[in-house]
Amino acid sequence: MVKSMYAFVRDAWKRPDKSEVGELLWNRMQVWRREGSVVRIERPTRIDRARSLGYKAKQGIAVARVQVRRGGRRTSRYVRARRSARMGKNRLTAGKSIQRIAEERASRKFPNMEVLNSYWVGQDGKLKYY
Repeated sequence: MVKSMYAFVRDAWKRPDKSEVGELLWNRMQVWRREGSVVRIERPTRIDRARSLGYKAKQGIAVARVQVRRGGRRTSRYVRARRSARMGKNRLTAGKSIQRIAEERASRKFPNMEVLNSYWVGQDGKLKYY
């Protein structure tokens, strides 16, 4: 059976280190780190994933890239005295996924639009991009 173009793109994104996507991501990360946390872009970064989630290149549909800090949401340690068990340091999570946080930030940036879907486009040591 013949594979479509989207199937080849999907396979390349599954293993970025084994394909040319890895070097492309490495170069893009250096540019993305210098940009803002919510950036409107002209076209999807991953066309295969965007199309599978319902993207069509037509008027009224906008695409944005959002960066979110990786990891748990630990709070800073108290300076004053108190019992360590009452500090609330261990096993603190945000209560929602990082992807959902990214979608909420995009909807706040573009209040006249609605978030339809999102997908992972990259990550480095400190940030994740959707």
